[in-house]
Amino acid sequence: MHLPLSDMYNQPDERNLLDQMRQGVIGQPLDRPEGPLKVSGTATYAAEWRIDGCVEGVLVLAGIAQGQVSKIDRDAVLSREGVIAVIADPAMTRRPAQGMAAKAPQQDAAKVEYFGQPVALVVAQTFEQARDAALALPIYYTDAEGDPVPFDPAAPGVKVEAPSSSKPVEGGDLDQAMQDAAFSVDVEYDTPGHASAAMEPHATIAQWQGDSLILHGSYQMLSYNVKEIADCLGLSTDKVRIIAPYVGGGFGSKLGITHEAVAAALAARGLGRPVRVVMSRQQVFQTVIRRSETRQRVRLAADPAGRLIGLGHEALVSNLPGEKFAEPVTQATEFLYGGENRLLKVEVVRISRLTAGSVRAPGEAVGMQVLEAAMDELAEKIGIDPIELRKRNLPAEVPVAGTPYSSRMLTQALEQGAEAFGWSARQDRPCQTRDGDWWIGMGVASAARVNMMVPAKAKVTLTADGSAVVESDQTDIGTGSYAILGQIAGEMLGLPMSRVDVKLGDTVHPAGAGSGGSFGAISTGSAVMYACEAIRAKLAKALGCDADALVLKDGMASGGNAPARPLRDLLNGEDIAETGTIKPGKTAKSFSQASYGAFFAEVAVHAFTGEVRVRRMTGAFGFGRVLNAKTARSQCLGGMVWGIGSALTEELAFDTRDGHLVNHDLAEYHVPVHADVPAIEVILLEERDAAASPLQAKGVGELGICGAAGAIANAVYNACGVRVRSFPLTLDKILPALPDPFASGADTAL
Repeated sequence: MHLPLSDMYNQPDERNLLDQMRQGVIGQPLDRPEGPLKVSGTATYAAEWRIDGCVEGVLVLAGIAQGQVSKIDRDAVLSREGVIAVIADPAMTRRPAQGMAAKAPQQDAAKVEYFGQPVALVVAQTFEQARDAALALPIYYTDAEGDPVPFDPAAPGVKVEAPSSSKPVEGGDLDQAMQDAAFSVDVEYDTPGHASAAMEPHATIAQWQGDSLILHGSYQMLSYNVKEIADCLGLSTDKVRIIAPYVGGGFGSKLGITHEAVAAALAARGLGRPVRVVMSRQQVFQTVIRRSETRQRVRLAADPAGRLIGLGHEALVSNLPGEKFAEPVTQATEFLYGGENRLLKVEVVRISRLTAGSVRAPGEAVGMQVLEAAMDELAEKIGIDPIELRKRNLPAEVPVAGTPYSSRMLTQALEQGAEAFGWSARQDRPCQTRDGDWWIGMGVASAARVNMMVPAKAKVTLTADGSAVVESDQTDIGTGSYAILGQIAGEMLGLPMSRVDVKLGDTVHPAGAGSGGSFGAISTGSAVMYACEAIRAKLAKALGCDADALVLKDGMASGGNAPARPLRDLLNGEDIAETGTIKPGKTAKSFSQASYGAFFAEVAVHAFTGEVRVRRMTGAFGFGRVLNAKTARSQCLGGMVWGIGSALTEELAFDTRDGHLVNHDLAEYHVPVHADVPAIEVILLEERDAAASPLQAKGVGELGICGAAGAIANAVYNACGVRVRSFPLTLDKILPALPDPFASGADTAL
């Protein structure tokens, strides 16, 4: 065994180290250790910490789309019972920081850029007192504009920009390829904005100890969040501690510090006492990031054999003026299929709506569903099976860039998924299968999500009694970090899970990767593995054997000619503590790294009303080593549920008169519920990808959504012959184009 020479991951780790261990816990479908705390209600979430002397704050939101705040009439509410203060501060009204440790743009406290922007905080003894005063607080505006800038590049005064975060990919001559093609598709699709809609609303409790700040909050990436809050408040990072052991979902909405955190910190500093600020569900929808709506044009050109000679994917997205983030719609298109003549491009329309940012699987979530629907259209034109079209167009290397693939399980996912799903029973033409009043159809789509590693640290301590403690500020947002990191340590150190304690979500611990971008497990998990590897080297020396010969299992150590001994005997009454570190290196650029999969959906479309019901789904996914089969399946299943929502129900609706969000709660923003979700089968395809991480694992948290809505859209077309190119596929879009329910073979497109 050879310890890594550098924490930079510059070359693939081919040692396959975890497979050489003997404990047998890695990959197993083990329960999450914090599960009993969560289901019993004893896990402490952000708003639930009991802090002596804590008072309550409620945000006040702007009631105009654009303009200036001319006056906040504090006196109108300060006389109310229990009201302590009304606070308006420039730092509080900054936009939520998008990206890792990105500084939020400076913003005039009086300037309103979107309807629902926080402009003040009311603090009172109780939440009810603060809420009522916040609702009654008079806010006066000047230069108010009731008509927000529309998502329309042709509208007067609308600015369309090329984002700095996304550069076009161009190769060959796409226009000529479209002219020369034996078969071609040139279509435009729309997708709406989406909300993260995490179960736990954004919440923060802020308290000061001298000039140091402690935040109990609901955040995804603590080491970056410390930098963000310190920047907002003019502090050094060593003066900020964030505690977030349990986070009730995030899906990107808690990547950066948001308004409630800054407002609570400012109020607590000004009042000299702890302040809790919890956003209402409506405020979360109105003020926290959204996924951008998109308008996408896809061009596909194929030769007589059905091989792509040209591929174009151009997208319009939106954001506020000055924001760097642009939904990376074409991210997977760049590496997924062939076609030497290509144009991939994203442009940003500047509009007056809340900040657009990272929502689960930014880019692929909406880009893949459109690309996969267009691929279905091409397969029909060519007259070949949609699976065969996809398999026929897998390139040997990334087009234009020429980068090799680290691994790619797409063919296996398509084939094994098709076998499990029963794809061979699919009818080639629409309107061929009826079940009473319902048309029945099947659809397929590929899944792909980029793999990323980010810097991470983790400390592992093998205690004198032969137990292990893992420490990192890595968060667990419901994804299974506690379980996975414990399994890695248990496997490496030969310990049952009952003797491994994992401590997360506190910035007093080493800086982990955080939860986002599907990089948490592989990044922080690799740091845990490196720390354990260093511990193993010391144990081998104490036992008197070579590190490569050391065997650890069930708290016993053996190796070489040395007799087996309990770990506690080797430790001789002392702990061994090591901190593992990893950073992305050359492998990140030397290989195209992604997780792959395939979705299969069967739907029923009511022949008279256009109602769509998903009857069953199958997903097959390859993402390197499976670290925990139960948590991995859960992530894939959850992504597919989100795909049902993206396909059929989820859509942010803004009032075009004043820019306010109409459906700003879970009553009106329709996420899938039990009645919408059928039997879902998840197939995990084991592989090893040494370029992706020392664990030979890749990210899985977002893969399950990437293309899922496309499979459902394709199934709808196969069922009833209606091709809807505007998501979600609501019945009002399907109904006008439905075929005669008493005929067959109809083919209609909207």
